[in-house]
Amino acid sequence: MTTQRSIVIGGGAFAGLALALALRQGLGADVPVIVADPALANRPSRDPRASAIVAACRKLFDAIGVWADVAPDAQPILDMVITDSKLDDATRPAFLTFAGQVEAGEPFAHMVENRLLIDALVRHAEAAGIELKATAVTGFETRSDAIAVTLADGGRCEASLLVAADGARSKLRERAGIPTHGWDYNQSGIVVTVGHERDHGGRAEEHFLPSGPFAMLPLTGKRSSLVWTERRAEAKRLVALNADEFHAELERRAGLHLGELKVLDQPRAFPLSYFVARSFIAPRLALVGDAAHVIHPIAGQGLNMGLKDVAALAEVVVDAARMGIDPGQVDVLERYQRWRRFDTMAMGVATNSLNFLFSNKSSLLRVVRDIGLGIVDRAPPLKELFIRQAAGLTGEIPRLLKGESL
Repeated sequence: MTTQRSIVIGGGAFAGLALALALRQGLGADVPVIVADPALANRPSRDPRASAIVAACRKLFDAIGVWADVAPDAQPILDMVITDSKLDDATRPAFLTFAGQVEAGEPFAHMVENRLLIDALVRHAEAAGIELKATAVTGFETRSDAIAVTLADGGRCEASLLVAADGARSKLRERAGIPTHGWDYNQSGIVVTVGHERDHGGRAEEHFLPSGPFAMLPLTGKRSSLVWTERRAEAKRLVALNADEFHAELERRAGLHLGELKVLDQPRAFPLSYFVARSFIAPRLALVGDAAHVIHPIAGQGLNMGLKDVAALAEVVVDAARMGIDPGQVDVLERYQRWRRFDTMAMGVATNSLNFLFSNKSSLLRVVRDIGLGIVDRAPPLKELFIRQAAGLTGEIPRLLKGESL
């Protein structure tokens, strides 16, 4: 295979597939778009997890034509309650509550099951004529006018741009010689789906416990997705418990306000860390999503940060192509990096600070943070600013995040 002036995306998860669809929409069929990922062979998806899609990123999925496929199974978050307590406290008073709408008819976020969203992205990519290859990008060689990409199946192609969307352990980032800076939290996030007797009413709950946040995020029906942060060793112990023991630990943290709980899938623990790539670009290469940055899930922004990368990169590439500019040249990619790097660093600082402030047993810090939560709860303009920030509707917003086509 020899294709001139294609765009190759290494990685076929949310960011890679969404970017492919955005580029096809903006560039048309004359520019071949290729997505390469061995995981594309594993369809339909069996990913049991769910993700919070904030309002701006919902608009992106709407703009690229995917949202209608998942909307019937997406659960809007209608309000959110934040508590701060010790594990064995008899009551958990709400220190901060948020209404769920950022504008009329627009919840600040929806919960969507990963498998449904991935499968919808794949279907739309196939229908759009995007070439999906169930293989990996194994190498590349950069020249002044192109980047020669080598695939694991022996294929080669000439591209104007290679995009690394291959996750936190990105081989493409490593091959490009881009270092990262960050640290390990010595925490793991336990992810599990539960059923419950009572309806959640679209309410998301986040209990800040000394070991870290315990979030209950509403899914369709009487189900919730739990993201439960513990120290690494404790998380390993918890997921190894038998069903009855795990259920008892779950109830200690979740309580019984939703009635009896039932674990619906196998609990799994994922190590938590923070890092940001020193550069989001290299010659004819751009990093998006977890290849560029990984943040703590305390604010539920990890996936959404990657989708913001997608919106910004797609816009700068399409704008350049329409002006007859090579989309892989350095000044185009520099515009993408300037757009995204500050926002990424700011979100990293915010999540690191929240994790430090809440994931500890200090009585003094608890008093300070509870006073702060109370002040925010009594200041509607401040609450509105926070909710719009969480929804991705502040700052310089790419067109796709406004729901506009490229």
